[in-house]
Amino acid sequence: MKQYRSDHPWIQSIRQLSVIVLAAVVVALISNHFRSDRLPLAGNWSQDARLTTPSGRQMAISLDEAKMLHQPNGAVFMDARPMEEYVNGHIQGAISLPWHEAEQKVMDIVMDMSNDTVIITYCDGDTCSLSKELALFLDNLGFSKTRILINGWSVWKDAGLPVEAGK
Repeated sequence: MKQYRSDHPWIQSIRQLSVIVLAAVVVALISNHFRSDRLPLAGNWSQDARLTTPSGRQMAISLDEAKMLHQPNGAVFMDARPMEEYVNGHIQGAISLPWHEAEQKVMDIVMDMSNDTVIITYCDGDTCSLSKELALFLDNLGFSKTRILINGWSVWKDAGLPVEAGK
């Protein structure tokens, strides 16, 4: 194995690069410290934290709570999955509002709803973020009682609760 002397150009380049990177990190940390809107150095990436509005309101809802609200004049269920999945099966009475079409279709769907309507969004899979995105979108429109049923379609169907297929 070939040994390099400490004054070899490669060794000098690595040292210089290390000093530059270290200086950049120090400058970034110092400037972040003095910002009025500091960026957190460590984040909370738990499911609860991810399903919290910027104002701090927890958006997740349990299956039991959702089941109690699944009644006439209870809550409006919105399926954030693509239309094909909705047609193959959805929570009974749910409205299809695919996340990728929400901006175009939302006004037609919510125009008769008051801002205090409880809306429960859902999709399928523990890591599905469509329901979260739709819930945050609705929250930004002023629907302050929007909730998210995590892994909604699967947990609802597996619990033997009312489902239907088709449009």
